[in-house]
Amino acid sequence: MKRNFNEWLKSFKSNICNYDYYVDFKKVYGNVEKIKIELNILNSLIGSKNIESDFQKLIEDYPQVLKCIPILLAVRGRELYAIDGDGEYFFNFCNPNYTAKEYMMLMLKTGLFDLIANHVINNLVDYVTGVEVGLDSNGRKNRGGHLMEKLVEDYLIKADLVKGETYFKEMKLSAIEKKWGVDLSGISNQGKAEKRFDFVVKKSKTIYAIETNFYSVGGSKLNETARSYKTIALEAKQIEDFVFVWFTDGYEGWKSARHNLEETFDVLDNLYCISDLENGVISKLFY
Repeated sequence: MKRNFNEWLKSFKSNICNYDYYVDFKKVYGNVEKIKIELNILNSLIGSKNIESDFQKLIEDYPQVLKCIPILLAVRGRELYAIDGDGEYFFNFCNPNYTAKEYMMLMLKTGLFDLIANHVINNLVDYVTGVEVGLDSNGRKNRGGHLMEKLVEDYLIKADLVKGETYFKEMKLSAIEKKWGVDLSGISNQGKAEKRFDFVVKKSKTIYAIETNFYSVGGSKLNETARSYKTIALEAKQIEDFVFVWFTDGYEGWKSARHNLEETFDVLDNLYCISDLENGVISKLFY
């Protein structure tokens, strides 16, 4: 029975966040661990009554603690730039390029001396852990781009498909041709275009080439994707034992590009969403 596009679109999700989306704690702890010794040395400055002289002595004895300063200001990197009425500075924290006096000026003007000396914080390791959590939230956009791929892979594994045996990740057209001796020149424009699929499943004689994506916001990219996949769908139909499959979702994204998606829906039988995954489409598709 032919599916109804409007009903199918209504089943789309607005969000795809999994439990790993919010904070990559493994990465956070790893970043803190790299400078934990230096942070603990800097802890000796907490509550200092003479923080400028104590800081000067500290960096003379332990110059390696300077590399912690950028992260105390929630900045990744080895350099900081600052300019005001006193001049322009490019501070390097791995290869110090200024005197202790200039680095003290930085600590004073950025407020770090006040933060450390006046007991606003009690432990720099804990403080930097919090900073790392905040900075890691900026990575959510990149993590979000892989969530649909991860979700589809979870369902492939649940269907007893085995990575490297019955399913493969990020496989190029040329690799598919070489591995199974199939001619995909109809998709690659006679070998001029090198397409890469998120997954490839091999069951019996059939090769299933899979694309995945999730769009939380609209934009021209969605229209381009829909038109591109419509072309691949039509080209794939001309190739024996080769099936193109597209898993997509994201109601907030696709609602503004629904017409292009519907055009692809009309020609691509194997166009699915998360609700289809939840309803067991993987098992129906590959068995």
